[in-house]
Amino acid sequence: MLPALFFLRSEVHRDGDYHRAVHVWIYSESTGELLLQRRADCKDSWPGQWDISSAGHISAGDSSLFSAQRELEEELGIKLPVDAFELLFVFLQECVINNGTYTNNEYNDVYLVTTLTPIPLEAFTLQESEVSAVRYMCFDEYKSCLAKESGEYVPYDVNGQYGQLFNIIEERYKDNTESRSLTLQKQISRYAPIHLEPDLTTLSEGDREALGYILKAAIVIDDIFYEQVWNSNRMLRDWLKGHSESSAFDKLKWAYYSINKSPWSCLDENKAFLSTADSAVKLLTDATKPVSGWKGVQYRAAFPLDKPPGAKFYPPDMDKKEFELWKSSLTDKEQKEATGFFTVIKRHDSLSSPSLTQSDGSDQTKTSDDLFIVPYSKEYRSSLEKAAELLEKASVCSDSPSLKNFLRTKANAFLSNDYYESDIAWMELDSNLDVTIGPYETYEDALFSYKATFEAFVGIRDDTATSQVKLFGDQLQDLERNLPMDNIFKSDSVSAAPIRVINLLYNSGDVKGPQTIAFNLPNDERIVNERGTAMVMLKNVSEAKFKHILKPIADACIREEQKEYVDFEPYYTHIVCHECCHGIGPHSITLRSGKKSTVRLELQEFHSALEEAKADIVGLWALNFLIKKGLLPKSLSQSMYVSFLAGCFRSIRFGLEEAHGKGQALQFNWLYDKGAFVLHSDGKFSVDFTKVEDAVESLSREILTIQAKGDKAAAQSLLQSRATLTEPLRVALEKIEHMQVPVDISPKFGTANKLLGNI
Repeated sequence: MLPALFFLRSEVHRDGDYHRAVHVWIYSESTGELLLQRRADCKDSWPGQWDISSAGHISAGDSSLFSAQRELEEELGIKLPVDAFELLFVFLQECVINNGTYTNNEYNDVYLVTTLTPIPLEAFTLQESEVSAVRYMCFDEYKSCLAKESGEYVPYDVNGQYGQLFNIIEERYKDNTESRSLTLQKQISRYAPIHLEPDLTTLSEGDREALGYILKAAIVIDDIFYEQVWNSNRMLRDWLKGHSESSAFDKLKWAYYSINKSPWSCLDENKAFLSTADSAVKLLTDATKPVSGWKGVQYRAAFPLDKPPGAKFYPPDMDKKEFELWKSSLTDKEQKEATGFFTVIKRHDSLSSPSLTQSDGSDQTKTSDDLFIVPYSKEYRSSLEKAAELLEKASVCSDSPSLKNFLRTKANAFLSNDYYESDIAWMELDSNLDVTIGPYETYEDALFSYKATFEAFVGIRDDTATSQVKLFGDQLQDLERNLPMDNIFKSDSVSAAPIRVINLLYNSGDVKGPQTIAFNLPNDERIVNERGTAMVMLKNVSEAKFKHILKPIADACIREEQKEYVDFEPYYTHIVCHECCHGIGPHSITLRSGKKSTVRLELQEFHSALEEAKADIVGLWALNFLIKKGLLPKSLSQSMYVSFLAGCFRSIRFGLEEAHGKGQALQFNWLYDKGAFVLHSDGKFSVDFTKVEDAVESLSREILTIQAKGDKAAAQSLLQSRATLTEPLRVALEKIEHMQVPVDISPKFGTANKLLGNI
């Protein structure tokens, strides 16, 4: 928490100090009623009037959620876990009462607890000094009483901020199954179902046997990712799946949830397509005092309408300022752990929650404040032990020495939380069965881009395609030496990047929404500095996207005379170069103060989008450089730019909240403003080949310099000014929408699922 200033409640309201509080509403689904409490007659504010189910100040040093739990237990005798509380909005209440002697300047975190049926009134244990009675009241009747400013009720402006409470409930429970079904059908149709079934004949008998264990481990990894997204996400998944055959509507909910792996839509700026009303039901038999014939509180496992920027890596009510202040109090070693890839941050007060198990503290980093650090190996211990056991069995079966080593070291990493050796082993992997499994990307951490999510990719190596792309990895040092940035920022120790081309057999974990076509790992700056990176290209995924998405986009948006330039070869070649360019440019940097740092740590939440933009635009620059060196055919010199232009429209459709979409919008708008991309009167686009080279180089220099300096303010300014949905982009997106071009693909893994079914 922020450093606490301690004031008595009476002093706060006497002096009109701004402070924080919680409002907790209990809503009964079956009756459409809100629980009201009658304030005790001895209260110094609004005595004897009907009010919120439960409310109270957030005491110095306490968190918002903990305060909500505490107030509910103290005032009404109800003990509920954190997943019962849905934060709806924050409401500022400013008023003066009691002839000017009581001033209420209060920021209220407004929570909703949703129960299936009313809690029997006799189940409550009322705190007599605070509450004199409770009753249920239909929410629209209560709203009407507030609107009439009835003196029986504590006043809230239902036409102002507080009206959100009633609007949310009304919208959530109105009968709109038909319209929601149509919306879900439209959302699902944006993903083209593609069957990926690569040939397994190149696998040895031992690797075939190992494959079964690896696929099982990938399923475990999937479970961990669901847990990383939000605390009730796995429960929501199981609930939706279990009810998917109940109705056509439930089937649609499950289908779209399966694509997004959460209730937030990746292609709609993470807007929720489900609500807590769609969520899992939990039963607590001991949440209140017992009542004869009543089995207990049945509540909906809550999730917020807005996707939590910190996922489940941080306490849900922690903000960036609190984290930074806490971090500044830590030792250097603790700071590295706090900002590391493989830890989560928790609150000490959350350990008192009924939904959490008390930690023995044996392998967590204790600090002097409310927050503390837990390694992944402890946080996900049960799942990681299972995954490690499966990888050990796969290692025993495999005929490939490098695959055996990777699987063994990765199993050890799951248990030790030290991924260094396994990342090196992954870079050295040389096997027909190609496996990537573990915590890697940081996109889900929208607060800082510190924390890695678990994912798995299992594929069959394409030896012919792999040999064709070796050129790019071999040229990295030369590309680094010639990057369009000041020489002082360049590295003289860039390693050749191994590139493996595979055909995807199965993926799991953080593979939600738009599907990746390649990845460049590891992200650990120590390894990047020492060994560089390695790349994996998913050729069958790239082919599917080009055929089903990019070609139709080109037909819709590219002028006739340049359509011929949109071809799979330049499209795929740029993908390869994009991944290579993640391995060059600034990573570990020295700040003006002389402090050693990394681009990721300095740019924080702006890092992912800017890094994707860098890899894209520097990738174009690099292709041009290699063409001029005679290492690539001149036929690419125009086709790569036109294919890239068509690809811009593809990626921007992912949404500007997604790193690739945001980075692509930045690039398109920069190149458009420089005259490199041209919108014609017929609504179609072309590339001005006389301007595009300079425009690409200027943006490359801009991004590389920002990264080299660790200039967060400049990164923020660049993204805010350029990564926007401009009118030319709207024109293109409307054309694509009119032609109903899929936004991305939804892979179906028939071969892998058959193998899993036979195990």
